[in-house]
Amino acid sequence: MKRILVLVGLIFFAASSIFAQEKVVEKVVAVVGDNIILKSEIDQQYAQYLIQGNKPDENIKCSVLQSMLSQKLLTQQAVLDSITVNDEDIDGEVNRRMRMMVSRAGGQDKLEGFLGKSLIQYKDEIRSDIKEILVAQKMQAKITEKVEVTPLEVERFFKTFPKDSLPEYNTEVEVGEIVVYPELTKKEKEYYKDKAESLRLRVKTGESFSTLARLYSQDPGSAKEGGELPSFDRQTMAKEFTSWAFKLKQGEISPVFETEFGFHFLEVLDRRGEQVRVRHILIIPENTQASLDRAQVKIDSVYKKVKDGKMDFSAAAALYSDNNETKYNGGMMLDAENVSQRTTHIPTDKLDPKIFLTVDTMKVGSYSKPELFTDARGKTGYRFLYLKSKVPPHSANLAQDLPKIKDAAYEDKINKTVSKWFEKKRKATYIKIDKDYYNCDILKDWITKPEVASNN
Repeated sequence: MKRILVLVGLIFFAASSIFAQEKVVEKVVAVVGDNIILKSEIDQQYAQYLIQGNKPDENIKCSVLQSMLSQKLLTQQAVLDSITVNDEDIDGEVNRRMRMMVSRAGGQDKLEGFLGKSLIQYKDEIRSDIKEILVAQKMQAKITEKVEVTPLEVERFFKTFPKDSLPEYNTEVEVGEIVVYPELTKKEKEYYKDKAESLRLRVKTGESFSTLARLYSQDPGSAKEGGELPSFDRQTMAKEFTSWAFKLKQGEISPVFETEFGFHFLEVLDRRGEQVRVRHILIIPENTQASLDRAQVKIDSVYKKVKDGKMDFSAAAALYSDNNETKYNGGMMLDAENVSQRTTHIPTDKLDPKIFLTVDTMKVGSYSKPELFTDARGKTGYRFLYLKSKVPPHSANLAQDLPKIKDAAYEDKINKTVSKWFEKKRKATYIKIDKDYYNCDILKDWITKPEVASNN
C-alpha cells in the first residue's frame, strides 16, 4: 500500500548566510497573520535544493513557500497553545544538522570555507530557525495526537480502492537469525595491541604519523588521508574513541586503546568547541582458527537447543546472538526500507541475496544449518536462519495485509485531520501572497483574489 504523505513535510533548510549573493532589494512574498516570508528565504532554500545536486525546477519554490506558510500557521497557534521546545532538543537538532552538513562537505574546514564563517557562529545564526521548525512539528503532533483508526475505518478505507487497482505484493518472508562472532582471548589480542604500540612509539620518536598511517593503518576510509578524519562531535564515534579525542589537547597523542573495531591510537589536530579533528591508526585483530572453532562450537550448541525444541528461538536470540540489531527483536530482521513501521515482513527482493538463496529453499518453521558468513562491515562470524513465515505474491487483502492497510488508513486520517485544520486556520487568518506565485497549483487553496484574504 502506497504511503500517504502528511501535508506538512520536511522543507529544505538553509540559513541566510549559506550563499554569498549580491545585495538586492528585499521583497515580501507572503504575509501570514503577524509574520512575513521574504523572497530571500525562498531563494536560499531553492539554492539549498540545487546544491544537493537536483536539477533546476522553479516549481520547487512553490513547494517551499507552501511549507513556510504551513509552518507560520503552526507556530502562531503554538504560541496560543503555549507549546514550546526545550534548549536540549534545539541543540540536538542543530548538532544533527551540523553532522550531516560536515559529512556532505567533506570536513569542518571545507564547510566553514563554504559558509564563510565558523561553525559556532553559524550554529548561533540558525538556532532560531531550528526552534521554529521544531515548534511547528510539535504543534502538528498535538493536532493529530488523538487520531486513531477503528477496524471499521480500516475496512472502509480499503474499499475505496477499485478491485482492479489494488496494490500487488511480491513474496514476503519473516526471517530470524542468531549470530555468533569469534572472540579473541586476551593473549590472542596481544600481538595486535603490540603492533599498534610499536607504531605509536615510532611516531613518538619522530617518524611521520601520516606516512605510517598510509602504510599500516587498516581503516580504509582514513589511511589514504594519512589517518585524518573529518571533524566530529561527541555523538559520532565509538565512546572510547570519543573519550580520548576530547580528553587530549591539540598535538597530544593518546595511548593505544581498544574499540569494537580494533586497536587505535590518535593525535588531536584541532579542537573547536564541540568539534574535534584527529588522525589515527587502526590495527584490526584477525580471527584465529581457535577463535573460529570456539564460535562454531557455540553456534552449534545453540542451534541444537533450538532445533530440538529445548529453547525458544526468540529466547535463544536474546541470550546468545551477537547481532544487537536483531537480538532484542526476538532475532527477527526488520524491513530496512520501512524502519519507521518496524515490520518484520520483508519482500524477498529486498533481502540480502545470500539470505534469499538460503531461505528460498526452506520450509516455514525450519532452521538453516549454521554457516560461516561475512556481514556488511566485513566482520566474519557464524549464523543460522529461521523462516517464520512466507506469504506468496498476491493482491492486497485485509486477511494477509491488515497491518499495512491499517498503517495506510491511519496516515490517510492524519493527512485529512491536518488538512482540515489548515483549511480552518486559513479562513481565520490574514494571508497575503505575492501575485508572482498565483500560478502555483499547490498554493491554490492559500490564494484569495483580490490579494487580501478576509481577517476574521
